[in-house]
Amino acid sequence: MRNTDVQHSAGRGGFTLLEVVLAMGLLALLSGMIFYAATANLQLGSTVVERQNEEAEKHAFMELLSHQFASLPGNTRMELLSKDAGTHYLSDMTLQNVPMTFTWAGAEKVAKAVQLSTVLKRDGYLDIVLRYYEEEILEDSDNAQANTKVDPFAEVVLLQDVRTFEWRVLDGRTMEWQYDWDLVGRLPLQMELTIAFGKEGEPMRQIFWITPKQDPEVAMRSLQQQQQQQPERPIIRPEPPR
Repeated sequence: MRNTDVQHSAGRGGFTLLEVVLAMGLLALLSGMIFYAATANLQLGSTVVERQNEEAEKHAFMELLSHQFASLPGNTRMELLSKDAGTHYLSDMTLQNVPMTFTWAGAEKVAKAVQLSTVLKRDGYLDIVLRYYEEEILEDSDNAQANTKVDPFAEVVLLQDVRTFEWRVLDGRTMEWQYDWDLVGRLPLQMELTIAFGKEGEPMRQIFWITPKQDPEVAMRSLQQQQQQQPERPIIRPEPPR
């Protein structure tokens, strides 16, 4: 009798095969749930960080344009060319007489002209590219021999996966909106940019004001003409004392 009781008590201390299988199944289920929750949290965190980076990139781009337009000198030469490419409107906006000094590939460079261009990619989206030129590429009254076929010495991709990127300019004299600008000696009053990102991004419109400024070269010529037109005043010398 004592041997039988010892065998029964020893048998109750173990697990059956069915219990082991159920325990392993529950453990696998719990592990899968924990892994799925952790993966979902990581994906959510990555999405939030990616969205924040995209918003910061958009904000930095708008700040760059706003600062650039606000600081244009009075003798800036601007040209905006737009063309219909079927699914998109492509544009090239060139600014000249806006010297920029910066370091590129370890060497100091001075850009006499910059160009903001839209480049259509194979996937149907646009890249916004900023090109730097060491020579003047726009012809004007003071520069009739500009090298319009020169290649840029540097290119920087500012934005990617852009669905819409369209400019309009407001003529301050006629108060009419235009899609192109090629008036020598004048700048538009406002620049309107319509931009949309990705497949489902909502279009955004941003207005940039261009403060009217006097061309320093024109002001200097006007001052010289005024000085030439003024008659010479006779020099009155005091009489010697008697």
